[in-house]
Amino acid sequence: MQNFDSMRKRMVETQLIPRGIKDPRVINAMLKVPRHLFVEEALWNQAYGDHALPIGEGQTISQPYMVAIMTELLELKGAEKVLEIGTGSGYQAAVLAELCAKVCTIERIGALGMRARKVLDFLGYSNVAVRTLDGTYGWRDEAPFDGIIVTAASPDIPRPLFEQLKEGGRMLVPIGDRYLQTLTLVIKKPGGQMITKSSIGCVFVPLLGAYGFKLDGRDNG
Repeated sequence: MQNFDSMRKRMVETQLIPRGIKDPRVINAMLKVPRHLFVEEALWNQAYGDHALPIGEGQTISQPYMVAIMTELLELKGAEKVLEIGTGSGYQAAVLAELCAKVCTIERIGALGMRARKVLDFLGYSNVAVRTLDGTYGWRDEAPFDGIIVTAASPDIPRPLFEQLKEGGRMLVPIGDRYLQTLTLVIKKPGGQMITKSSIGCVFVPLLGAYGFKLDGRDNG
């Protein structure tokens, strides 16, 4: 019988803290959320490894460190409403749910959204709302958001998402091409001024939609 609590503790101690993750609330959330339940049982023994894992439909659950750094850069205090674009397995949403008041998460692929909802319900995350649609449009009837996290690669900052960010809010977007991106922090200053700061290099699956990469792959046409 595997000791998943010990595996999570080792994940935090060997993958997160040595790379500079410092926020104790983020560390506690990563220690608490059972990452293995968000992947197929056949992959449970790999769930706390230092890598992404497949979750079906050509999508992945992000590397634990990437989840941690994106979450830490949001600088959540506890009362915020956060929008996540790209629910995937639901793991990132669960980590966010430990740290803020409400998570609104959007998944383009219906089967993944339904599976994530089941796991989130099983774990009791009643402060997470899941919707299936083109996430590049955001979630206007829940806006504005204190934080937005995009867990897919975008060619640029999706305009609707920036519009739905509160003044003073923070957004994380992996920006680049379909193969290599830079994790980018976007801050919305008073008057709608956009400030961007580059973080680390990363590789995410592409954000497909009206304000992302095109579904047919002809991104420049």
